Amino acid sequence: MRPEQRTPFARYRHSLWLLTQRDLRVRYSTSVLGYFWSILDPLVMAGIYWFVFTQVFQRSVGNEPYIVFLLAALLPWMWFNGAISDCTRAFLREAKLIRSTRIPRTIWVNRLVLSKGIEFIAAVPVLVIFAIITEAQVHVEAAYFPLAILIQAVLTAGVGLIVAPLVVFFRDLERAVKLILRFLFYASPIIYGTSDLPEQLHFWAAFNPLSGIFSLYRAAFFPDELDWFVVGVSAAMSLAFLAIGLLVFSRTERAVLKEI
Repeated sequence: MRPEQRTPFARYRHSLWLLTQRDLRVRYSTSVLGYFWSILDPLVMAGIYWFVFTQVFQRSVGNEPYIVFLLAALLPWMWFNGAISDCTRAFLREAKLIRSTRIPRTIWVNRLVLSKGIEFIAAVPVLVIFAIITEAQVHVEAAYFPLAILIQAVLTAGVGLIVAPLVVFFRDLERAVKLILRFLFYASPIIYGTSDLPEQLHFWAAFNPLSGIFSLYRAAFFPDELDWFVVGVSAAMSLAFLAIGLLVFSRTERAVLKEI
């Protein structure tokens, strides 16, 4: 089918895939290690936290094997953190190309969500390898993995659509986002689980949309971590962020094009 015969959705999907491929190609074309850089960062972080909380201090949170417990949340966190960080420069980095093309501008955010999502999926074999090494038992809840990916993609796209245009007008927001992400890392159940929180904090932790997402990922190895109330709140908040993101983006798109 020729490009002009495609439906608008098909053209959008085609352009999104081309831009995502370009991002991945550019990111790894000048790197000797290539793909391994996408797994090295979370692997090093997981190794540090594993060493600190199992060899240095007596840990009272999480489940065994702790390295699997860590990676099940740390890998999706790297997807979220990387995509939102890149979204702060989504319009500023390629301003000329954005102004000169007529494709929907949301694609400049969604390509980052997709490319970081592909990197996450490419890093999942690391989790599988450690699960095999540590003899972690895989449960039927592993079937919820695609649901976790879907909810996270919705959440990441929604937050990205809010952040990307606002940074154009408020440049200090880029640094503020980095600080917020740093705080969010410790406020999210990554080095600990939602079930490890005091009862009075458990309810409020549900309103961090990453809590339910991480519980879905971890349920594959730790079924007790699955809390459907937290998952439901995460799904609802992810949809709310997406709706707000689309609204903010549509209201600011013209002004962004004039500003960049």
